[in-house]
Amino acid sequence: MVWELDKAHSDISFSVKHMMVSTVKGRFKSFDATIELDPAAVERSKVEATVDITSLDTQEEKRDGHLKSADFFDAENHPKMTFKSTKVAKSGDDLEVVGDLTIRGTTKAVTLKGSLEGPAKDPWGGQRYGFSLNGAIEREDFGLVWNVALETGGVLVGKTVKIHIEGELIAK
Repeated sequence: MVWELDKAHSDISFSVKHMMVSTVKGRFKSFDATIELDPAAVERSKVEATVDITSLDTQEEKRDGHLKSADFFDAENHPKMTFKSTKVAKSGDDLEVVGDLTIRGTTKAVTLKGSLEGPAKDPWGGQRYGFSLNGAIEREDFGLVWNVALETGGVLVGKTVKIHIEGELIAK
């Protein structure tokens, strides 16, 4: 069954170390997904998602501009990030989604782990599921290699980016 992503109740965010001492968080305001979910046989489920890089928001306009520039995402030439699942598995309460993530024209396998919640009946008689997924990527693997060495050791921008996705699905 194909499910609609309730974008008003969904979020795609990330975090990365800054100067080795703090964590900067950001999110993408514009994204979409097509999700085929069979709750009785989760392994038959499929996910395809697209994220609009230009919708990136870290609550700091200058930083957002730098992240969208050729130093990082190169949004002018690569305005979308995509994900296509290759495997979905559920064991107890644990959900695992493996797929191909494409950033800046580079595609790498990524594993996201979390949970699937539901079903729940909404006040309008519809059926909903919720999910939480977490993972991490090495940004340099996707061509996001800009950095500055710090005088005290380490680098300005961490190499590992943590990904966090909260989603709510509505039965079509």
